[in-house]
Amino acid sequence: MEICGGQTHSFLRHGLDALLPSQIELVHGPGCPVCVTPLEQIDKAIAIASRPEVIFTSYGDMLRVPGSSTDLFSVRAKGGDVRVVYSPLEAVQLAEAHPDKEVVFFAIGFETTAPANAMAVLLVQRKGITNFSIITAQVRVPPAIEAILQAESCRVQGFLAAGHVCAVMGFHEYLPITEIFQIPIVVTGFEPIDLLQGLYATIRQLEAGQAQVENQYQRAVSQQGNTAAQQSIQQAFQPVDRKWRGIGTIPKSGWGLRPELATFDAELKFEVQNLLSQESPLCIAGEILQGLKKPWHALPLAKNVPRKTRWVPLWSPRKGPARPITGTIDKISLDIESPSPQGRDNNYNKNQELWG
Repeated sequence: MEICGGQTHSFLRHGLDALLPSQIELVHGPGCPVCVTPLEQIDKAIAIASRPEVIFTSYGDMLRVPGSSTDLFSVRAKGGDVRVVYSPLEAVQLAEAHPDKEVVFFAIGFETTAPANAMAVLLVQRKGITNFSIITAQVRVPPAIEAILQAESCRVQGFLAAGHVCAVMGFHEYLPITEIFQIPIVVTGFEPIDLLQGLYATIRQLEAGQAQVENQYQRAVSQQGNTAAQQSIQQAFQPVDRKWRGIGTIPKSGWGLRPELATFDAELKFEVQNLLSQESPLCIAGEILQGLKKPWHALPLAKNVPRKTRWVPLWSPRKGPARPITGTIDKISLDIESPSPQGRDNNYNKNQELWG
């Protein structure tokens, strides 16, 4: 299983999946922050972004991810002040420039984004800025790996750990996982040679009956990682139970704001903790993210969706293998993915049969 959606994207972009022997099956993992952001957090973000006193800031890829009934892009289309930023520090600058507004940042992501989000909160605390807050949806990789391995349906025999996550956190957290579950984990980068070397190292371990952590991405990753970034995370966040979209709650799999920083918690500031959310029955993202189904298994479900239906949370390979997406059925026809060129053609033909 490649943990990260970026690894999946690189495998498919370079056609590596089609070159592998049939004995090797790539299983797409849960490493897409957009895919795994829970529906409840998206609904809370939409409720807050709809308020007239709020400037809501987010990375652009979250705007089209559906909540229970709408998305952030639609909120902006109806007049909401929803802005795309490339860093939480941009949101802090907005808060300084607009003291008459409440600026909220949607803090999603894995360990890669957590340090910057932590720095933003610590910065506004130091500056005494009171009109800034965040919706926290930060998640952690090691508890997700353990949850996958503990599932009775798990058939994963090895992991390719995401190099950018390990560049921040190191790989020391993976050592007890390999020992307990006796499964190889190889840290890789995202270039084709990185991924192929990672696969080779994984298979070599399996054939030798070994279960170790190997670091293929030595040019960027050390065992202890970036300790300064880790200290920032620990100053702002603490491990909390976190719900993953389509998967459920995984103990200690998220980062939540520390109690002393609760004044920067947007959920508390705007009292949106008790919103009712309802997932579409067509969404199989969770099963795909756990390797139980493939992305193209979502296609038959589209038969039950009326043409031009606005809300179709299925998946998208552009960011990750199981990203919930919105849009019309015509849009979905552009997002079909399969493991081989022949399969892609077949799925394209099936899609044309379905939607014309």
